[in-house]
Amino acid sequence: MSGDVFRIVMRRIMPVLFLSYVVSFLDRVNIGFAKLQMSAELGYSDVVYGFGAGIFFIGYFLFEVPSNLMLERFGARVWIARIMITWGIISGAFAFVDVIPWGPLPELFGLPHHEFSLYALRFLLGLAEAGFFPGIILYLTYWFPREMHARTIATFMTAIAVSSIIGAPLSGALLEGLHGAQGWHGWRWLFVIEAVPSVIMGIVIWRVLPNGPRDAKWLTDDQRTEILNGVARSHAESHHVSTHSIRSAFANPRLWFISLTNLTGIIVLYAVSFWMPTIVHEMGVDRGDYFTTGLLTMIPWVFGGISMVLVARHSDHTGERRWHLIGCFVASVVGLLLLTQMRGNPVGSILALTIITCGSISYAGPLWSLPPLFLRGSAAAAGIALINSVTNLGGHIGPDLLGRMRSSTWGEQGAFTVLAIIGVIGIGFIILATRGIAHFTMTPQDQ
Repeated sequence: MSGDVFRIVMRRIMPVLFLSYVVSFLDRVNIGFAKLQMSAELGYSDVVYGFGAGIFFIGYFLFEVPSNLMLERFGARVWIARIMITWGIISGAFAFVDVIPWGPLPELFGLPHHEFSLYALRFLLGLAEAGFFPGIILYLTYWFPREMHARTIATFMTAIAVSSIIGAPLSGALLEGLHGAQGWHGWRWLFVIEAVPSVIMGIVIWRVLPNGPRDAKWLTDDQRTEILNGVARSHAESHHVSTHSIRSAFANPRLWFISLTNLTGIIVLYAVSFWMPTIVHEMGVDRGDYFTTGLLTMIPWVFGGISMVLVARHSDHTGERRWHLIGCFVASVVGLLLLTQMRGNPVGSILALTIITCGSISYAGPLWSLPPLFLRGSAAAAGIALINSVTNLGGHIGPDLLGRMRSSTWGEQGAFTVLAIIGVIGIGFIILATRGIAHFTMTPQDQ
């Protein structure tokens, strides 16, 4: 099978998807930088911030599977555009978090207005964004055969690293450079300015993204046939049991072991990513020097992005999944244990954060290449969404755990130790998830 047509597809759809995920992740985690000013102004404690950062994933969890099924029904172009435009609007609304009128709701929940508003907006942001990531994972399976899944997914997901590489110094510069402009604090400008690209990319997707190969006007008939046949062949040649029904997918133990593997990985990823600006800022950076904090925060993500691509390419080249996953989790555990010993050591802390970041994002390519091996059709749409919705609860657990433990006698060191233990548990789930599919077999024409 010729790779030329897939290179054409990669050049046409990946830039749009990649940029969309960059702004998605930026809007999801920019609260980590906003916290450096917002918490002091609005009186958010570490516990309130940690819970508020993580409640995003409760909304994400509730609407994930329905959203992915709606994508399959209405088409990727319309549904992904809807997701991006709504989350951009909600993300920008954070600039007004302390003045949005919620009526009797704060009192009903027994919360101060500004605290309820933080939780409500983060929850709504999760609802709005639900379905975006698993929708893209499903969408990529329409275009690429299984032997290309890990590298394709990893290429898309390096947007996480790129978002932080761009977003960290940008967010720091906005906090510092626009602080006081037009009477606004820098964190308010940050939310408004970083929300605009999401709305723009939503419009771009609605205008240019085809729903699948059959709708791509820039493909010739022969190219379209080659893509469809290549994807169909890779499914037909799978040696693993194929599940088509949603009920069968949800009853498949392998789906749940993959979910639990990703849950542990996501707990570590988001605990560190949401708190990294604070951890770095507390290493000795001058109180108002947010730009330097951004530059230092960027370092782990540079190496994480490189690691992610290299791990995925090697996994696809060898056809091996299990040991690539285990290696990434081991790196995260080692980095977390190292970080417990680096209090007061800026160089050692950055090194430890880099190791954690490399491990906690590099496992994604090999892991997300597993579901298409045994899920098809609606089962794939629902199954991939289920994995992402269940495991993204880790995005609530991780930041909330670190915030609560920072305010307890355990402190950060205790939190990092607990996160390392969670990583070790994840290795056990990897072994269970990959039984029988630690490798996939490539045919001569695949290689």
